[in-house]
Amino acid sequence: MNLYSFRDSNIRKTWIIFSLFLIVIIGLGWFFSYAYQDRAILYFAVIFSVLVNFLAYWKSDKIALTISGARKADPQHFVEIYRIVENLSITAGTPAPQIYIIEDVSPNAFATGRNPKNSSIALTTGLIEQLNRSEIEGVVSHELSHIKNYDILLSTVVVVLVGIIALLSDFFVRFSWMGRGRGSDRGKNPVIMIIGIASIILAPIIGTLIQLAISRKREFLADASGVLLTRYPEGLASALEKISVAPAMRKPHNATAHLFIASPFKADSGQKKIPWMVRLFSTHPPIEERIKILREM
Repeated sequence: MNLYSFRDSNIRKTWIIFSLFLIVIIGLGWFFSYAYQDRAILYFAVIFSVLVNFLAYWKSDKIALTISGARKADPQHFVEIYRIVENLSITAGTPAPQIYIIEDVSPNAFATGRNPKNSSIALTTGLIEQLNRSEIEGVVSHELSHIKNYDILLSTVVVVLVGIIALLSDFFVRFSWMGRGRGSDRGKNPVIMIIGIASIILAPIIGTLIQLAISRKREFLADASGVLLTRYPEGLASALEKISVAPAMRKPHNATAHLFIASPFKADSGQKKIPWMVRLFSTHPPIEERIKILREM
């Protein structure tokens, strides 16, 4: 699969996820409206699903940046970072993304946005302070590759939809218990209670599976295509080595973990001592495997 077909695949997957979200939410709305004999629930589900999809497409990048505590980088204070991003953007043939800074000692970075013209790169202060120029160029080229491949559209949309899935699971349970608390016959519907309990169990699993489906393969491709920009595999390989031994980020968030170049959770960093079960549910491939591939290029 070449870069163009991968980009087209990401766009298709995004619309598939949008469609599935609409179907699932409207389907649940129909079920609850039938169970409670209230068509207003179905109307609400339709409006809600459309609004969430609209929000996920147009505002998910801002939501991801806000969740991560990112702030716009001052061009005067981060002159060298702006120069690196602009030079590599020219090489990649894409518009220069906006640059954001995350105050965190752990080196990490991610890209977000709906397309190359509306994209952003967020770098932690730890990455800027601990990595040298060639290593920072390796990380930035990796993130620019995500932008060029339209990975950012798919992965950023997932931030919102996975978050909504978690909120809905909580809503189902509260909705069920509210009915029981009022002593109504409708609230005692055991099917509603089963769905509420099942949603609490399945929601985090579904969210993780969605993240896994989009995260692992794209990291290998972004590593490879990023090296094509710098012509220096060791820069990114060395950066990943430093990132792999760094402590966890101060406030990592499950919804945005798959966006970063490496997992912001220390226990999910891909080190060899990590149990295989933890790796199985990791949003990123093992770092040592990525480094090995880079140094064989």
